[in-house]
Amino acid sequence: MEIEQLKTILEAAILAAGEPVSVERLLGLFPETDRPARSLLKQALATLESDYLLRGIRLKHVGSGYIFHTPPELSGWIKGLWPEKRPRYTRAFLETLAIIAYKQPVTRGDIEAIRGVTVSPTTIKALLDQEWVQAVGQREVPGRPNLYATTKQFLDHFNLHTLEALPAFPVVSSVSAIDTQEIQQLESQ
Repeated sequence: MEIEQLKTILEAAILAAGEPVSVERLLGLFPETDRPARSLLKQALATLESDYLLRGIRLKHVGSGYIFHTPPELSGWIKGLWPEKRPRYTRAFLETLAIIAYKQPVTRGDIEAIRGVTVSPTTIKALLDQEWVQAVGQREVPGRPNLYATTKQFLDHFNLHTLEALPAFPVVSSVSAIDTQEIQQLESQ
Protein backbone atom coordinates (compact mmCIF):
# COMPACT_ATOMS: atom_id res chain seq x y z
CA MET A 1 0.00 0.00 0.00
CA GLU A 2 1.39 3.39 -0.93
CA ILE A 3 1.64 6.13 1.68
CA GLU A 4 -0.85 8.49 -0.06
CA GLN A 5 -3.56 5.83 0.02
CA LEU A 6 -2.71 5.06 3.65
CA LYS A 7 -2.95 8.78 4.55
CA THR A 8 -6.38 8.99 2.90
CA ILE A 9 -7.65 5.98 4.87
CA LEU A 10 -6.24 7.28 8.17
CA GLU A 11 -7.63 10.76 7.58
CA ALA A 12 -11.12 9.39 6.91
CA ALA A 13 -11.01 7.02 9.90
CA ILE A 14 -9.85 9.66 12.38
CA LEU A 15 -12.34 12.21 11.11
CA ALA A 16 -15.24 9.72 11.16
CA ALA A 17 -14.39 8.44 14.65
CA GLY A 18 -15.07 11.80 16.31
CA GLU A 19 -12.86 10.78 19.23
CA PRO A 20 -9.17 10.02 19.68
CA VAL A 21 -8.10 6.90 17.79
CA SER A 22 -5.09 4.86 18.94
CA VAL A 23 -2.45 3.47 16.60
CA GLU A 24 -3.59 -0.04 17.58
CA ARG A 25 -7.17 0.75 16.61
CA LEU A 26 -6.02 2.23 13.29
CA LEU A 27 -3.94 -0.88 12.56
CA GLY A 28 -7.00 -2.99 13.37
CA LEU A 29 -8.89 -1.38 10.47
CA PHE A 30 -6.80 -3.34 8.01
CA PRO A 31 -7.11 -7.07 7.30
CA GLU A 32 -4.08 -9.10 8.42
CA THR A 33 -2.88 -9.53 4.84
CA ASP A 34 -3.03 -5.80 3.99
CA ARG A 35 -2.00 -4.38 7.37
CA PRO A 36 0.74 -1.76 7.02
CA ALA A 37 3.78 -1.90 9.26
CA ARG A 38 3.46 0.17 12.46
CA SER A 39 6.40 2.32 11.33
CA LEU A 40 4.70 3.08 7.98
CA LEU A 41 1.44 3.96 9.75
CA LYS A 42 3.28 6.30 12.13
CA GLN A 43 5.11 7.86 9.18
CA ALA A 44 1.76 8.46 7.44
CA LEU A 45 0.35 10.03 10.63
CA ALA A 46 3.40 12.31 10.96
CA THR A 47 3.00 13.38 7.33
CA LEU A 48 -0.71 14.07 7.91
CA GLU A 49 0.17 16.16 10.97
CA SER A 50 2.52 18.32 8.90
CA ASP A 51 0.01 18.51 6.00
CA TYR A 52 -2.53 20.13 8.35
CA LEU A 53 -0.20 22.62 10.07
CA LEU A 54 -1.45 25.61 8.07
CA ARG A 55 -5.08 24.53 7.73
CA GLY A 56 -8.28 25.21 9.68
CA ILE A 57 -8.01 21.85 11.43
CA ARG A 58 -5.02 20.05 12.88
CA LEU A 59 -4.20 16.45 13.56
CA LYS A 60 -3.10 16.15 17.17
CA HIS A 61 -1.71 13.24 19.16
CA VAL A 62 -3.39 13.28 22.58
CA GLY A 63 -3.42 10.76 25.42
CA SER A 64 -5.83 8.27 23.78
CA GLY A 65 -4.60 8.59 20.21
CA TYR A 66 -5.01 10.90 17.22
CA ILE A 67 -7.84 13.39 16.72
CA PHE A 68 -8.63 16.33 14.47
CA HIS A 69 -9.26 19.61 16.27
CA THR A 70 -9.40 23.29 15.50
CA PRO A 71 -6.38 25.41 16.45
CA PRO A 72 -6.84 27.68 19.49
CA GLU A 73 -6.24 30.83 17.45
CA LEU A 74 -9.52 30.16 15.58
CA SER A 75 -11.62 29.70 18.73
CA GLY A 76 -13.09 33.22 18.45
CA TRP A 77 -14.82 32.27 15.21
CA ILE A 78 -15.62 28.64 16.02
CA LYS A 79 -17.28 29.21 19.39
CA GLY A 80 -20.22 30.89 17.66
CA LEU A 81 -21.32 27.47 16.39
CA TRP A 82 -22.40 26.39 19.87
CA PRO A 83 -24.97 28.67 21.49
CA GLU A 84 -24.64 27.18 24.98
CA LYS A 85 -21.96 28.59 27.18
CA ARG A 86 -19.05 26.52 28.34
CA PRO A 87 -19.19 25.59 32.00
CA ARG A 88 -17.47 27.94 34.39
CA TYR A 89 -15.34 26.14 36.90
CA THR A 90 -14.85 27.39 40.43
CA ARG A 91 -11.45 28.34 41.72
CA ALA A 92 -11.60 25.35 44.12
CA PHE A 93 -12.35 23.00 41.20
CA LEU A 94 -9.43 24.35 39.13
CA GLU A 95 -7.00 24.37 42.04
CA THR A 96 -7.92 20.81 42.99
CA LEU A 97 -7.52 19.66 39.38
CA ALA A 98 -4.13 21.40 39.11
CA ILE A 99 -2.88 19.78 42.32
CA ILE A 100 -3.96 16.33 41.15
CA ALA A 101 -2.42 16.86 37.70
CA TYR A 102 0.94 18.06 39.02
CA LYS A 103 1.29 16.03 42.23
CA GLN A 104 -0.50 12.76 41.44
CA PRO A 105 -1.29 10.41 42.96
CA VAL A 106 -2.67 12.42 45.87
CA THR A 107 -5.26 11.95 48.58
CA ARG A 108 -7.92 14.44 49.53
CA GLY A 109 -5.83 15.16 52.65
CA ASP A 110 -2.79 15.99 50.47
CA ILE A 111 -4.90 18.42 48.44
CA GLU A 112 -6.23 20.04 51.62
CA ALA A 113 -2.67 20.39 53.00
CA ILE A 114 -1.52 22.14 49.82
CA ARG A 115 -4.59 24.37 49.44
CA GLY A 116 -4.87 25.10 53.16
CA VAL A 117 -8.64 24.62 53.13
CA THR A 118 -11.05 21.70 53.16
CA VAL A 119 -11.84 20.13 49.79
CA SER A 120 -15.55 19.80 49.25
CA PRO A 121 -16.72 16.28 48.41
CA THR A 122 -18.72 17.97 45.63
CA THR A 123 -15.49 19.14 43.99
CA ILE A 124 -14.01 15.64 44.00
CA LYS A 125 -17.31 14.20 42.75
CA ALA A 126 -17.43 16.77 39.92
CA LEU A 127 -13.90 15.81 38.83
CA LEU A 128 -14.82 12.12 38.95
CA ASP A 129 -18.07 12.74 37.03
CA GLN A 130 -16.16 14.76 34.41
CA GLU A 131 -13.88 11.67 34.11
CA TRP A 132 -10.79 13.87 34.34
CA VAL A 133 -9.79 12.20 37.63
CA GLN A 134 -10.05 8.65 38.92
CA ALA A 135 -9.26 6.79 42.13
CA VAL A 136 -6.15 4.73 41.37
CA GLY A 137 -5.73 3.02 44.72
CA GLN A 138 -5.58 3.69 48.41
CA ARG A 139 -2.76 4.95 50.60
CA GLU A 140 -1.61 2.37 53.15
CA VAL A 141 -2.36 4.51 56.21
CA PRO A 142 -5.20 4.36 58.74
CA GLY A 143 -8.48 5.04 57.00
CA ARG A 144 -6.97 4.00 53.63
CA PRO A 145 -7.85 7.22 51.75
CA ASN A 146 -8.28 7.10 47.98
CA LEU A 147 -5.40 8.18 45.78
CA TYR A 148 -6.47 10.36 42.85
CA ALA A 149 -4.79 10.76 39.46
CA THR A 150 -5.75 12.18 36.08
CA THR A 151 -7.19 10.09 33.25
CA LYS A 152 -6.74 9.82 29.49
CA GLN A 153 -9.91 11.94 29.17
CA PHE A 154 -8.09 14.73 31.05
CA LEU A 155 -5.22 14.54 28.55
CA ASP A 156 -7.65 14.44 25.63
CA HIS A 157 -9.69 17.41 26.87
CA PHE A 158 -6.62 19.59 27.33
CA ASN A 159 -5.00 18.37 24.06
CA LEU A 160 -2.04 16.81 25.84
CA HIS A 161 -0.18 13.68 24.79
CA THR A 162 1.44 13.12 28.20
CA LEU A 163 1.56 14.86 31.57
CA GLU A 164 5.05 16.08 30.69
CA ALA A 165 3.35 18.41 28.17
CA LEU A 166 1.76 20.38 31.05
CA PRO A 167 3.23 23.85 31.47
CA ALA A 168 5.86 24.18 34.18
CA PHE A 169 4.27 24.37 37.62
CA PRO A 170 4.77 27.89 38.98
CA VAL A 171 6.73 28.12 42.20
CA VAL A 172 4.48 29.89 44.68
CA SER A 173 3.98 29.78 48.41
CA SER A 174 0.44 28.44 47.97
CA VAL A 175 -1.59 27.04 45.15
CA SER A 176 -4.29 29.66 45.74
CA ALA A 177 -1.81 32.19 44.36
CA ILE A 178 -1.90 30.51 40.94
CA ASP A 179 -3.72 32.57 38.36
CA THR A 180 -6.73 30.46 37.35
CA GLN A 181 -6.68 32.19 33.96
CA GLU A 182 -3.57 30.12 33.13
CA ILE A 183 -5.52 26.93 33.82
CA GLN A 184 -8.47 28.16 31.77
CA GLN A 185 -6.12 29.06 28.91
CA LEU A 186 -4.91 25.46 28.93
CA GLU A 187 -8.52 24.34 28.49
CA SER A 188 -9.04 26.61 25.49
CA GLN A 189 -6.14 24.96 23.68
